[in-house]
Parts: sequence; C-alpha cells; structure tokens
Amino acid sequence: MTERPAPEMLRADLVVEYPFTRTTGPVIGAFLTGLRDGRIVGVRTSDGRVVVPPVEADPTTGDTLDEMVEVASNGTVVTWTWLDPPRPGSPWDRPHGLGLVLLDGADTPMLHGLLVDSPEELETGMRVEAVWAAERTGHVHDLVGFAPEGSGVAPAPHAEDPGDEPVRSVRTPIRLEYDFIPSSAAQEYLHAYAEKRILGNRSPVDGAVFVPPRGVDPRHGVAATELVDLAHEGHVGNFCVTHLPIPGRTDLTTPYVSAWIHLDGADIGFLGLVAGCEVDEVRIGMRVRAVWKPDDELGPTAENVLYWEPTGAPDVPVDEAGNRAWTARRDRDETGGPADA
Repeated sequence: MTERPAPEMLRADLVVEYPFTRTTGPVIGAFLTGLRDGRIVGVRTSDGRVVVPPVEADPTTGDTLDEMVEVASNGTVVTWTWLDPPRPGSPWDRPHGLGLVLLDGADTPMLHGLLVDSPEELETGMRVEAVWAAERTGHVHDLVGFAPEGSGVAPAPHAEDPGDEPVRSVRTPIRLEYDFIPSSAAQEYLHAYAEKRILGNRSPVDGAVFVPPRGVDPRHGVAATELVDLAHEGHVGNFCVTHLPIPGRTDLTTPYVSAWIHLDGADIGFLGLVAGCEVDEVRIGMRVRAVWKPDDELGPTAENVLYWEPTGAPDVPVDEAGNRAWTARRDRDETGGPADA
C-alpha cells in the first residue's frame, strides 16, 4: 500500500490592522493644534526644562504639567540613521533619514524624518528646518519632516486663519504583522477543510468534542489527540447583527449576521456568517448547513465555508441550543439525575 505523503506545513503572514481614534487631552491636544496651525509647542517641567513633544506629567516628579511653550521650527540634528527601504506603512515613500532634532528653545530632542536624498547629506550637528504639509488637520503628519537649512524647502508660515477649535481627538492606524504557524491539531483541521471535512477533538475525560480542535481539553489541561469528523449541519447558538461596516473589509455588506455555529456532534460552537435568508429571520436554534466554495477553489483554510444557510428543518428548542445541551448533560452525569432548571 502506498503511504500517503505528509501534508505541507501551514504558515501564514498575518496582519492585524485597524484605525484607532483617541481623545488627546489638553497637552497632546495643544501640540497637535499647534502643528495644525504651523507651530511647534512643548511643555515646561518643574525644573524649567522645555520638553518637545510635550508630556502630561513631569518625568522627574510625576506632577501634572500644563505650561505650554512655543519653540522654533529650526533646530540641530543630535543623532540620525538612514532607512532604505522605508518601513511598511511609513509616511515617507522613499529612502530617508530618521533623526533626533533638538529645536531651538527646547531641552529635549524630538524624533522625526530627515528629508534628504542620500545619507551623505546627513551629519550630526547639522541645522535643519521644519517642512509642513500643504493641508494640515491636527496630526503629527502635518509636520512632514525636517530639511537642511537653506536647502530651498521653505517652511510654511503660521496658518493665516487658525482653527477656532482645539484638536480634541486624533485617528491613528494600528498595524501588527506576524508570522503564524498553527498547532499540529489546527494543521490537521485546516488540511481537512481542503477535502470538505470539519474535524473536532474529543476529550478523553468526558467525551466532549471541541471544534476547532485544540489538541488539549482546556478545562482539564490534558492532551486530546482523538480527531472526529463532524457534520456539515448544526444550529445557531447565539448571534449578532452588525450594521456598521468594518474599515478595510470590502467583502461584507451590512447588515450581516455573525453567529456561533454549533455543529451536530460538537459540544461548543465556533464563529461563522449566516446568510441565505433575511437578517430578521435569524434566530437562536435555527438549523443551518455549510455552503462551500467550488471544489476547484478549495484549500487548507476555514474560509472554504462561505457561510451557513438555513436548512428549513425544525429549530432546536431554545433551552437546548448552544452550550445548554452540553451543560445539561454534564450536570446529569455529575448528579445522576436531571439538571436543575
């Protein structure tokens, strides 16, 4: 008999990315308001030093700081490095310097881009001046970077008509890139999806079936190596209707339903989309089945199931839907009688 080759080791380059909106408070708000208006401000500490960018608490005493001080838009490069190529997501789309610039009137340097064409143009102690964005909104990107003094990149003057309202919030993109290698149990689970199979793990303690498989019973901390094939049908244990779009997700049209899908033969649910019916028709206990991608598009990914659609079969009673049946069975096993209502 021909031995089946070992499946390919799965790995994925994953990215977690979302826009984060935060309130600024009076100190950071004053700094961003200054950038919007073409000015750079710092804060004075209890010992008289001027810190740029400003901080909300004295780094020595911990006292609250609120005395804002405007500094010059010119300064001196304290130290620098050269970035080639630019980092992913960088506001500078070409090789550039990155340096600590001590602005005139400040006692601490600020980190920002150095706008030159080559590292040969950079040196410690060189004089630089601010380069401003043509349109400013109250964000650190309003300050494009620093160019050598006299290089012909004239800094913008103060805004002729600064905004009446101070900057109170700022939106910042958050991005995390990482290399993900699934566990051995998850590897088997994902490879099975390429064959239109859904696997679960059976606990050696009480026979409970977990999906996706974890390779361990998380309740008892024991290995769970037995894999079982599960049905492609189940029911909705709980659900949520989303009406607001997720930034960056173009594949979901609102409103849509996310639900905990409890497969027949499994004791816990997992997250999936419910479609094929109106949003207001989705309910706890509704019977659903998997809708798969075409066979020629299958691969080792849970995305092979496009969504879960109603089967038309009678609902599972609400008091038996979701984890309730598992809980009731466990209580019966422990007490030897019916579970308490």
